[in-house]
Amino acid sequence: MKKSQIVLVIASVVAVVLLFVFGKVTAPKSAANQAPMAQQEAGAPPAIHFADILQKARQQLTPEQNQRILSLENAVTRGDVKDQQLHVYHQLARFWKDSAHVFEPYAYYMAQAAKLENSEKSLTFAAQLFVDNLLTENNPAMQHWLAENAKDLLDKALVLNPNNDSSKIGLGACYMFGNISDNPMQGILPVREIAQKDSNNLYAQMVLGLGGKKSGQLDKAIERFQFIVRKDPHNLEAIFQLAETYDMQGDKANAIHWYETAKNMINNDAIKKEIDKRINELK
Repeated sequence: MKKSQIVLVIASVVAVVLLFVFGKVTAPKSAANQAPMAQQEAGAPPAIHFADILQKARQQLTPEQNQRILSLENAVTRGDVKDQQLHVYHQLARFWKDSAHVFEPYAYYMAQAAKLENSEKSLTFAAQLFVDNLLTENNPAMQHWLAENAKDLLDKALVLNPNNDSSKIGLGACYMFGNISDNPMQGILPVREIAQKDSNNLYAQMVLGLGGKKSGQLDKAIERFQFIVRKDPHNLEAIFQLAETYDMQGDKANAIHWYETAKNMINNDAIKKEIDKRINELK
């Protein structure tokens, strides 16, 4: 496991769940999965469609599980009452989470249910599933898919409550990390405004730190992550980001310090072993 994979595994509690409970599914690399170049913006990643994700995910299932999924999918189209469809979407989400352990269909069906319910709570919960995964995803096409789904939900949530700073920050993350705009400042500025208004908003500080890290502004990223750790000394995500960013800077001493700090907060022996490997590489 490389140092960057360590951060992906333990960047946050959510990331742990995504990588240890769910199996990562990537869209099939076929011509059918890629939009014609004439239909894509210059430099845009190839389009990912949920149908392709679902097809690949279903290849992992047993015949009995596939039959169960087919029955539930048919029930969605037959349901002529909102409550019936909502119930089936929740059943589909639970299946992909608890039985199949595949994240993308779980998040997708939670999103479908949230849109039907159309409450701020359900919309923001479903959106956060996509945003959390977006922040640890490296595939540009999958980043785009995650961000588009999160943005759709957050736009709806902000109609219900335009003053929800967490929704604004999540939306900013979509623009910053999701390849959905040629102007990432469209996402950075609202998040920066929230951080300036309330410096103790650690979610805003984290997103800005990750943005600085992605853009190569490592000193600024470190300042953000250090601020978070001062406010929340047990924030494992910020601690790992500090270790990774110092590592990227070539500051071995500080990288080792923060990797050691993170290791002492983790109970998983396999992860500790991988951190030790990285520390030994730095010595």
